Amino acid sequence: MRCGRAWRRARPAASTAPLQLSLALCLLRLQQPAEALAALDRALALDPTLAEAWSQRGSLLRDVGEYAEAARCFEQALAHGGDEALHRFYLAPMRAGEAAPAQPPRAYVEALFDGYADDFQHHLLQDLKYQAHETLLAPLRADGERFPLVLDLGCGTGLCGRLIRPHAGAVDGVDLAPAMVEQARASGAYRRVERGNLLGFLRARGEPADLVIAADVFIYVGALDEVFAAVRERLRPTGCFAFSVELADDGEELLLRPSLRYAHSRAYIERLAQAHGFRVRQAWEAPLREDQQKPVPGLYLLLEPAPPV
Repeated sequence: MRCGRAWRRARPAASTAPLQLSLALCLLRLQQPAEALAALDRALALDPTLAEAWSQRGSLLRDVGEYAEAARCFEQALAHGGDEALHRFYLAPMRAGEAAPAQPPRAYVEALFDGYADDFQHHLLQDLKYQAHETLLAPLRADGERFPLVLDLGCGTGLCGRLIRPHAGAVDGVDLAPAMVEQARASGAYRRVERGNLLGFLRARGEPADLVIAADVFIYVGALDEVFAAVRERLRPTGCFAFSVELADDGEELLLRPSLRYAHSRAYIERLAQAHGFRVRQAWEAPLREDQQKPVPGLYLLLEPAPPV
């Protein structure tokens, strides 16, 4: 309904910049990026100080690989009052040699997945050929292990929870996005699902975990030192830490890609594991999902607490 009104009101020659921006946002929801870009250009022609229009224009151009022009748009958004942390995050992978922020802004991740929740599972499994949850948990399920308590970090709609539930006494999950939390709770796979960040969830007083899962989650976390420390503190001495990461390019330990997903190197993961008292039980490379119909290389790991020296 709102999109229909925006379309009708934005057509006259006397249309305003806010109406053209509203039309662009509707067209984006309808997956019409070329038409949305044209509406954004009309909005900016009417009002070149419209930060949100610059930001949306930058995101569209980033998605089609026009990084220099995307960066210019994000700079304009900043110059006209756009959110500082968010646009610095957008700009980092656009500029060669610029260090990536250690973490993404929380508001970015929360908004991304809250708006994505209704179509998340279909898009992930059908369009992106997502397989990280099955690949990560396959060896644990095949071994017939049973885990009295499983913690599912960034549980989303509950894909991991459903797979591991038959092998667990209880599964507890956490996710930032309220809509994801609702769907995970409705799945019936979890004893409880909390809304919050994974560090707070891990650090909360609670019973020790036997398995901690993070399937395709660290791409939206960034630096992992605190996460490894918190998992090690919460995990039983006989427990397992199972996770995947997107593989970074050679020579890069931690990399923020133009996709706004973080990638991590094997050397980085192994260094953190050793520093926080883990040893590698199993590690293997396999695709995580597809991007632009090409497989995204991933690294899968099962870590366990190292015995005291």
